[in-house]
Amino acid sequence: MGPTHQRDFGVLPVPIWLRHQEDKPLHFGLFLNAMFGIFACFTVSNLYYCQPILGNLASSFGISEDRVSKSVLLLLTRFSYAGGLLLVTPLGDMVQRRQLILLLVLISASLTIGLAITRSLVVFEVITFLVGFTSCVPQILIPLAADLAPIDRKAGATAIVWAALMLGVLFARVLSGVITNFVTYRAVYWLATGLQFAVLAVAYLIIPNVPPKNLGLSYAGILWSMAKLLVTHPLLIQCALCMIVSNICFTNFWVTLTFLLLDAPFHYSSLDIGLFGLLGMLGVLLGPFLGRILDFIYPWWGAVAADGALLVFQAVMVIGAGLNIAPVIIATLGLDVFRQTTAVSLVNMAFAVDPRARSRINAVMSVSLFIGQMIGTSASTTVFLRYGWRACYGMALALTGVQGLILLLRGPHCPKGRWFGCAGGLAVRKPVHTSPAPAATASPEPEKVEDAEDAGEGEIGAKTV
Repeated sequence: MGPTHQRDFGVLPVPIWLRHQEDKPLHFGLFLNAMFGIFACFTVSNLYYCQPILGNLASSFGISEDRVSKSVLLLLTRFSYAGGLLLVTPLGDMVQRRQLILLLVLISASLTIGLAITRSLVVFEVITFLVGFTSCVPQILIPLAADLAPIDRKAGATAIVWAALMLGVLFARVLSGVITNFVTYRAVYWLATGLQFAVLAVAYLIIPNVPPKNLGLSYAGILWSMAKLLVTHPLLIQCALCMIVSNICFTNFWVTLTFLLLDAPFHYSSLDIGLFGLLGMLGVLLGPFLGRILDFIYPWWGAVAADGALLVFQAVMVIGAGLNIAPVIIATLGLDVFRQTTAVSLVNMAFAVDPRARSRINAVMSVSLFIGQMIGTSASTTVFLRYGWRACYGMALALTGVQGLILLLRGPHCPKGRWFGCAGGLAVRKPVHTSPAPAATASPEPEKVEDAEDAGEGEIGAKTV
């Protein structure tokens, strides 16, 4: 690993308690883990504040609601975020992540002021694009949490940050809709600005000064190695495909839920439908508890078990979603909990490909998630409107089965270089580690060995790209 610095950006002194010390490894406890989650929640929220308030934006900018709905606003946030995932998050394997996080939050918070004061739709759209590009902080925090956490808490640590990320998606929509119902939409962005500057201040005081990984790669080399990882490692390809399929199904549920509840026999109001977001939040909050279980079993088994549970809840939707509200409530909780468990399991499986490339691997997994959401939005809307709710949820049930088949192509301990097979046995429980790993201070080779064991792979210490 490369050297650390005692000043951020050569100007601000790093608090002494955060400076890296080889003889005194950082303790990554529940408090720091929870703060990582809070940072993820309030930064990813930037992408979703505008979704419930398009009508208010139309009124403020003096255009029709049809015009604002057809604007590029929603696409801008999605594609700029995807650009950030591809071009910014891989830097976590190249530069000091503390400084990268602080810089991104500072830029995003400063730009959000422009969203609160501009009176031009074009300017609003341009700033929205830039904010989306810099809102990829959660995808830097997830691999950082995996690096810092002890070997027996890596899955639980990433589960907490992942849950907070999903909570931020729902939090932004609820907060934005409620505030705009009583005051101007500009108050939403002033509050978002305050939250981000608060994150910046607290992050400065608690994010550790972890040394850069210093892999000897240029920025172009980092991007090239990320592409190479995706096409040369069967394990990563398996995880990416499962992530795409999983998020097609996840988006299928939440996109079509409004259509389902507006129609007969429910005829629910927008407020009633919005309350299902609270059920989604409850499901998200339950996720970290299952994530803690993943610390004791190999992540392949977690993904397979979660897929089995998802098959059950998808079947509940196919059987009774359009007949009674009880199946919808049950499925809302179950699908959110086990979709999150699937995501955490897949990310931890993928990290075993090369622990020194976690930021790049996480970027690949995040882009896969984005692709799944895009496909799910288009496909689910088309199928629901043309063929009805049963065909729509039947499609999700079938795709969940496909995800299970992809997982079964490679067993829990199949060596990373093999495309198919079940070599290495079927052990479920991880071995007990008598002493915690020294988190981010370990040398590269021991870290690779520990993490490969943690992920349950047969080959240990794959060659770094």
